[in-house]
Amino acid sequence: MMKKILLIEDNHDMRENIAEMLELANYDVRMAENGKVGVEAAKDWLPDLIICDIMMPELDGYGVLHMISKNPDTASIPFIFLTAKTERSDVRRGMNMGADDYLTKPFNEVDLLDAIETRFKKNEITQKNFDVSEEGIDSFIDHARGLSDLQELSKERRKKAFKKKETIFREGDYANYLYFIASGKVKCAKTDDYGKDLVTDIFNEGEFVGYMGLLEGEDHIETATALEDCVLSVIPRNDFLSLIQKNRDVATTFIRMLANNVKEKEERLLQLAYSPVRERVAYTLLNLHNQFNAQAETNQGIRFSREDLASIVGTATESLIRQLSDFKEEGFIKVQGREIVVVDPEGLRQVVGL
Repeated sequence: MMKKILLIEDNHDMRENIAEMLELANYDVRMAENGKVGVEAAKDWLPDLIICDIMMPELDGYGVLHMISKNPDTASIPFIFLTAKTERSDVRRGMNMGADDYLTKPFNEVDLLDAIETRFKKNEITQKNFDVSEEGIDSFIDHARGLSDLQELSKERRKKAFKKKETIFREGDYANYLYFIASGKVKCAKTDDYGKDLVTDIFNEGEFVGYMGLLEGEDHIETATALEDCVLSVIPRNDFLSLIQKNRDVATTFIRMLANNVKEKEERLLQLAYSPVRERVAYTLLNLHNQFNAQAETNQGIRFSREDLASIVGTATESLIRQLSDFKEEGFIKVQGREIVVVDPEGLRQVVGL
């Protein structure tokens, strides 16, 4: 089956020349003349690889990569930047955002085709289906360890048993591990400013616990308790961070496993991985607004300290406060003491792009 490549390039002659090279190499090619058209084509067509110019009207290449990375359906698609610029800052910015490779114009056919074949080979791990089970996790980590930048992953994964009602970790504890539930059920809860426990989730056998604290900072943001006798497999913090940060293909596959094919969770994790602070704050406020008002007849405020909110968002407290001030000025929220009331959910959804 022919591999599908989406080419996003605003220069007509360049676009046609590159497309011809790719078609002669037996690739199925679709072209887009600007970033906005390219993003829509990526969502509709789901190509195997995207080649994208950086300097374009409507939406530049950085914007395209950002939009692609936010969408769970397109986040794992390999992405190669094309640019006429050679400044180190442009290369660094593109790679930091998650681009897989970078070609500087002018380039020859061999350079282009080599870059594409290299990306397809490295992307093989995302094409494998790993079961969300102890065996599946072992297989996934063994595959990841075969990559040059992940050879330091631990070979041993310990198990820990917890009795019913026993605390696994507490809110504010340093997040040393990611836990996988081999058997049993786990409840996670968070304490608000009034001392009331809010149950944030119930996790069952075959699910991961503790990844939010690892992703969003150094400390756990909630308390986990065994609802019944449990056996948990333990993945060390350093292994978790390596799987998330050192290889985009591995990270995307791991995020899918963490989310357990639940789109809402996957989108949340992708938000944390790729979105700017403004979008993460808006996304968090929307989620908490929905939770606080799930059964309320009136618009209940969000009752978390600024430090806790910053931890949930994954940013510094000062950055959170600045963003809350912006949202207040824009009319999205009202602040009543320590309580935040969302008055314009639609405005926040537009910030997030929902």
